[in-house]
Amino acid sequence: MLRELFLQHADAWRTSGHVDGPYEDVVTALVRETYEETGLVVDPDDVRAAVTVHHRAPAGSARVGFFFEIRRWSGTPEVREPAVCDAVDWFTFDALPEPMVAYCRAGLEAYRAGVPVALHFQEPGDPIGYDPAVDRLRLVPAPGCRERRPGLR
Repeated sequence: MLRELFLQHADAWRTSGHVDGPYEDVVTALVRETYEETGLVVDPDDVRAAVTVHHRAPAGSARVGFFFEIRRWSGTPEVREPAVCDAVDWFTFDALPEPMVAYCRAGLEAYRAGVPVALHFQEPGDPIGYDPAVDRLRLVPAPGCRERRPGLR
């Protein structure tokens, strides 16, 4: 069974972090952020690329997010930043937590669809939280990319 670890931040569930400065790469940032936020130790050699999402928020700001797959780590997850994180828990792909940030949900759906790239361009007035009525995910498959991952709809 595949499960995803989520951190509850205020009113929504998400997993994410930021690269610190011009000399930190995305894998190093993932290892650092995972430890800082959950206490889990991840070996950079165990990090696998999953999907890249080009996202535009309802307010118009854009970013590119890298989603990774990690199947090995050490430690037990815990809330290590209580000022910004309310809870941490495991969920199956078929029972994702609500509410969830739409951008994070887009990355998970693209991963589940087995595509390497997705576009998620929200419009002004769209909610930050995932709402299936305004799902703006566009999958960008690679040649020969037809295999869906387990736990899919």
